[in-house]
Amino acid sequence: MRSLPDINSLSLAEQVAQMVVVRASGYLFDHQIQYPQWEPPAVKLQHWLEIGVGGVILLGGSAGEIALRSQQLQTWAKFPLLIAADIEEGVGQRFSGATEFPPPMALSAIAQRDLARAIQYASQMGAVTAQEALATGINWVLAPVVDVNNNPANPVINVRAFGETPEIVSHLSTAFIQGAKKFPVLTAAKHFPGHGDTATDSHLDLPILPHSPERLAKIELPPFQAAIAAGVDAVMSAHLLIPAWDSEYPATLSQKILTQQLRKQLGFDGLIVTDALIMGAIANRYGTEEAAVLAVEAGADILLMPLKPEAAIQAVCEAVARDRISEDRIRASLERIWHAKQQVEYATPRLFELAQPSAVAAVSAIVRETQVVSGSTPIRTDSTSDNLRNLIVVDNLLNSHFLSEISPAIALPQRFGYTTELVDCHTSIPDIDIRQATLLQLFIRGNPFRGSAGLTQVAQDLFKRLLQLGNLQALIVYGSPYIVEEFMPGLPTTVPCLFSYGQMPAAQLTIMNTLFKV
Repeated sequence: MRSLPDINSLSLAEQVAQMVVVRASGYLFDHQIQYPQWEPPAVKLQHWLEIGVGGVILLGGSAGEIALRSQQLQTWAKFPLLIAADIEEGVGQRFSGATEFPPPMALSAIAQRDLARAIQYASQMGAVTAQEALATGINWVLAPVVDVNNNPANPVINVRAFGETPEIVSHLSTAFIQGAKKFPVLTAAKHFPGHGDTATDSHLDLPILPHSPERLAKIELPPFQAAIAAGVDAVMSAHLLIPAWDSEYPATLSQKILTQQLRKQLGFDGLIVTDALIMGAIANRYGTEEAAVLAVEAGADILLMPLKPEAAIQAVCEAVARDRISEDRIRASLERIWHAKQQVEYATPRLFELAQPSAVAAVSAIVRETQVVSGSTPIRTDSTSDNLRNLIVVDNLLNSHFLSEISPAIALPQRFGYTTELVDCHTSIPDIDIRQATLLQLFIRGNPFRGSAGLTQVAQDLFKRLLQLGNLQALIVYGSPYIVEEFMPGLPTTVPCLFSYGQMPAAQLTIMNTLFKV
C-alpha cells in the first residue's frame, strides 16, 4: 500500500477534499445500487476518489463483496482512504456473512445483573467488530454509540445505546473502544453531545435538547468524557439544537459546541466528524455548500456524506479565498486526518477471520442471557391442525434482511404446522379467523427515517383483535424492550410473552427453541 504524501505537496483543493467522506454502495456493480440518491455510479465515484476525497462510507453487500470493494476503492484513490461503516452491532449488521451482535442495549440488561460480565462482552464485541472490519478492508468503525437513551420514545437511538444511565453507558462503551483498540482501526464515539433524550429523528427534522448546562454535564457528557479518556479516535457530532449552549446553530454547525465544548472543555484532540450531512436536520435548512462551510468553521475535520461532494469542496475553498476560513484551520484538520490514517491498516482483506467460533459463541450467549420470558413455555401444538397461524409484523418487508424462508421465526413454526403470514405498515390488516391459534411475532425497534420508535398501527390493531377473539397463542417481540412494556398491561397471564433485543437469526432461533423446546 502506498504511503501518505507530504502534506505540503497538496493543493488547497486536495486538502479540503481529504476532509470529505462520501457514501458509496458496498456492491460492486452500478445496477446493484440501492440508494441512487446518495450512492454514485462507478464513474462518478472514481472521479471523486481521483480528485482526492479522503474516505468512503459503505452500505450494502456481503462481507465477501466488501473485501473486493474496499480493494477496488483503494486502487482508485489518489491517496490512501479511510473506509468506514456504521457497524455498531458488528460487521454482520451491514454486511452478510460476518458476525452480527444483538443491539448494544442488550448488554445493559446484563450489566444490571453483572457489570463485570457485561464489560467483558462489550470488550469482545469491540474486538470482534474491529478484527472483522479489517478482514473486509474497513479501517474506520463508526461506533460505539455513547448516547444515554433515557427517552423511551427516542426513534433513532433506542436500542443502539448501551443503556439508560451515564454510568452503564460509560462502562460499556469504554470497554468496546478498548476491545477495538487491539486492532489497527479507528473508532468513533457518537453523537456529541448526546442524542439519547430526544423524540425527533434527526434524519427527518431538527431535534431540540432543552436541558441546562448542569444537566448536560451530569447525564449527556460523562460517556463522551469516558470515551475520550479511553482513547477514542473520533467523535461524531449530533444534529441537535441545544439552546443552553447555542441558540442559533445545531451542534454539527456550532463553533460554541464543537470547538469550545468538545475541543477546549473536554480536551479532545482527535477527529471531529459530522453526522451525515444529507440528513434532514441539516440538509433541509442549510443545503450542501453552506452546511459544509459552517461545519468547518465550527471545528469539524471530516464532512460526512455531503449530498454534492464537489460543491462542498468548492464552497470551503471559496470560504478560504474570502478569508472566512483560514488556511491554518484547514491545515489543522489535515494534520489530524494524516495522523489518523497513519494509525490504521491497509492490508489485504482476510475473510477467513469472519464469524469465528468464539464470536458466534459470544453472540449466542448474549442472546440467551438477555432473552425475557413470561408465561408458560413451551406451548403445546397439534401439527395435524390446519388452524395454526404464524403472523409476523415488520416495519418494512422490503428492508427486512433478517427474514427469509429459512429464518427460524418462519421455518421452525412451519415444522409444527403453522402457516406464515407477513405484514408491515404498508399492508392492510389481515382477516382474523376465530378458529386459528396465532403466534404474533413483532420485529419493532427504533430505525432511522422511520420517525417513531413506537408500535405501528398494524401491530396494535392485530394485538387488540387477537385478544378480543381469544386466539392469541403467544406474543414475541424482537427489538425494543419499550414495546414489550406497552403490551404487558393488556396481556393475559395465560399468554406467553417472549422478548429478544436481537432480530437476527441467532435471536430468532433462541426464541423459537424456548417457545417449542426444539
